[in-house]
Amino acid sequence: MADMHRHDPEPPPGPPRIEHRSGMADEMLREIAPLLAEEGIDLDDADGAPDLETLQAAMTRAIERQNMTLFTPVGHARELAAATLQAAIAAISDGDTAHAAAILEQAQPESPDNTAPTVAACIGLALGLLDDWLSGNDPHAPTALAQQTRLPAGHWLGERAATDILALARKRRAFRSLDTLMTRQGGQHMLYGSALALTATIRAWSLQSDTPVNGLTHHVH
Repeated sequence: MADMHRHDPEPPPGPPRIEHRSGMADEMLREIAPLLAEEGIDLDDADGAPDLETLQAAMTRAIERQNMTLFTPVGHARELAAATLQAAIAAISDGDTAHAAAILEQAQPESPDNTAPTVAACIGLALGLLDDWLSGNDPHAPTALAQQTRLPAGHWLGERAATDILALARKRRAFRSLDTLMTRQGGQHMLYGSALALTATIRAWSLQSDTPVNGLTHHVH
C-alpha cells in the first residue's frame, strides 16, 4: 500500500510516460470535434478541410480548451473532487498518511458516468483554491497566509510538486502553469502534491485562526 510519508527524499520525477492505446487518436478527435466545429471545421467534410497549418492551430486551441474543462470541475464532479481532497487533508493532518494515499488513489483518470473523482478535477480544484488563498484574493483567508504556509516536516510523496505549487500559487500562477507542472511532475505526483499543498495551507490557516483543521476543510469546495 502506498504511503504519502516517505523515509527518504522523493526521487526526481522520471521522463513523461507515453501511453499508446488503440483508438486513442480517434477518441481524442471525437472529444474535440464539437470545439473544432465552433471554428467552422468539420472533420467529416474532406472537401472543406482547411490547410494543415490552420487545422493544427485549431486543434491546439481545442485541446487546450478540452484540458481546461477537465481541470475545472463543476457541479457533481466538483463535489466529488472536493470530498476527496477534504478527506485526504483530514487523514494527513491526523497522521494517517497511508489512508491519505488510499483516498487519493480513488481518483480516476476519467469518469464518464461522473461517479468517481478524477485526477484532473482534484488537481484543478486544488490549484485554483491555492491561487486565491495564497495570493490574498480570497477574503475568507487570513492575511499573511502565504508567508506562514510550510510543508509538513519530513519527506513526502508529491513534495517536489507541492513546493512548485505553493511557490506559483503565491503569485496566483499555479493554475495557469498546469501544463508545465504536469509535464515536469506527472499526474500522480501532482495529485499528491496538490493535496499536500492544500494540507499545509489549511494547517497554517488553522494556526492563524485558532480553528481546528476539520473546522476549515469546508473551504475546499
